[in-house]
Amino acid sequence: MEFGLMMMWTIICMIFGLKWLLSSVNIWYYEKIKLGGDKKVVRLSLPPGDFGWPFIGTMWSFLRAFKSSNPDSFISSFVSRFGRTGMYKTLMFGSPSVIVTTPEACRKVLTDDEAFKPGWPTSTMELIGKKSFIGISYEEHKWLRKVTAAPVNGHEALSMYIKYIEENVVSALEKWASMGKIEFLTQLRKLTFRIIMYIFLSSESEQVMDALEKEYTTLNYGVRAMAINLPGFAYYKALQARKKLVAIFQSIVDDRRAKREKRGSEVKKDMMDVLLEVEDENGRKLNDEEIIDVLVMYLNAGHESSGHITMWATYFLQKHPEVFKRAKMEQEVIVKNRPSDQIGLTLKEIRQMDYLSKVIDETLRVVTFSFVVFREAKEDVIVQGYTIPKGWKVLLWFRSVHLDPDIYNDPLEFNPSRWDGLTPKAGSFLPFGGGSRLCPGNDLAKLEISIFLHYFLLDYELERDNPSCPLLYLPHCRPKDNCLGKVRKVSATTTTNA
Repeated sequence: MEFGLMMMWTIICMIFGLKWLLSSVNIWYYEKIKLGGDKKVVRLSLPPGDFGWPFIGTMWSFLRAFKSSNPDSFISSFVSRFGRTGMYKTLMFGSPSVIVTTPEACRKVLTDDEAFKPGWPTSTMELIGKKSFIGISYEEHKWLRKVTAAPVNGHEALSMYIKYIEENVVSALEKWASMGKIEFLTQLRKLTFRIIMYIFLSSESEQVMDALEKEYTTLNYGVRAMAINLPGFAYYKALQARKKLVAIFQSIVDDRRAKREKRGSEVKKDMMDVLLEVEDENGRKLNDEEIIDVLVMYLNAGHESSGHITMWATYFLQKHPEVFKRAKMEQEVIVKNRPSDQIGLTLKEIRQMDYLSKVIDETLRVVTFSFVVFREAKEDVIVQGYTIPKGWKVLLWFRSVHLDPDIYNDPLEFNPSRWDGLTPKAGSFLPFGGGSRLCPGNDLAKLEISIFLHYFLLDYELERDNPSCPLLYLPHCRPKDNCLGKVRKVSATTTTNA
């Protein structure tokens, strides 16, 4: 009996000893070897944290948390062990990293382009594109953003897109109302994908719509997965999807260039034409790889975020009848006050949707579609008393900022009225990132969401099939059943002028 008890304790001690030994490997390698020894580490004043296991770091803990019903348990484990320091060292996505969870630190990292550059994992850049916005230098990004911003987010462009978005929204809602049960999120993603495809590819969009949408779905499942390039794994499938996307886009680029050479300026202007025509002050134009990577990124970001946030905004409106009622009244007033000869929405009317804008902002805060973005220190940088060593990744954990009870009272509560008279302090509201790398399509996304909710609020309601359906958090937060339910038409009296 005593021998058995002794053996049991011996085994337990061996397990804990092995765990301690393995957890010490990363500390020894990344702090003692990579940073130049104990004295350098002490001088640097690294934030507290956990490097996790050799090679994989804390990725298992991250994936386990985000595949559970409590994704915030990942950060909570750092807070419970190391205190509310706001910054934690770790090893994720193959790199020594510092997780940042406070507005002040997020603002510093996002706006200091002298000290930080994009730091997305190599696996992510392989999928989205090394020549896209997430991979290029500050100078290249500034130039490319300048030439693409107006055709996507400019006042004239947004005004021009309204009619096309409206037509597709009205048609989609009418169609869904006649279909019975649908996966609401799936249909919304198809709708937002159709819109962004038209903006970028106009005439070619219909021909390749279904094929591209299918490949993008596969691509997104690999973005937050472990970079295991073996058959059967999500990352492997995502790489195959990217190859197919590149092949399709290359065919479109070749065909469009040939048509432009033949017809010249008669070709209809869209974002593809802009990318083919643009050149810098030295006459350099974008090559095919650059054009394709920009297309891959824009078309992906331009429909995923809009589709998911529209679904969540609709869900929250239905769940909170008092919010629904107030938002609907605002839309009815807009329709009532418009001139009798006006057909459809105007950009001026959309900018008058004050309460609906708060509904959208609150949805963006609660859901936090992009819960983390990546930067990399270009030099040793001191942030809030801690040093981020040169070459280390910085993971800006927006989800922690948006759900911090010290910033937002009852942060898990959906409450659009919290935005009444509130100007969030810098770094505390980051739905589209910030600094020079602010999402280039943020205004277009909010335009799409506003137009959809305008027509939905006036004439429709959503009846979910399974309101208690569990949530999935990777690659993006969504109901497991993709919000299965019925879209019902409840009125046809308030949109005679719409």
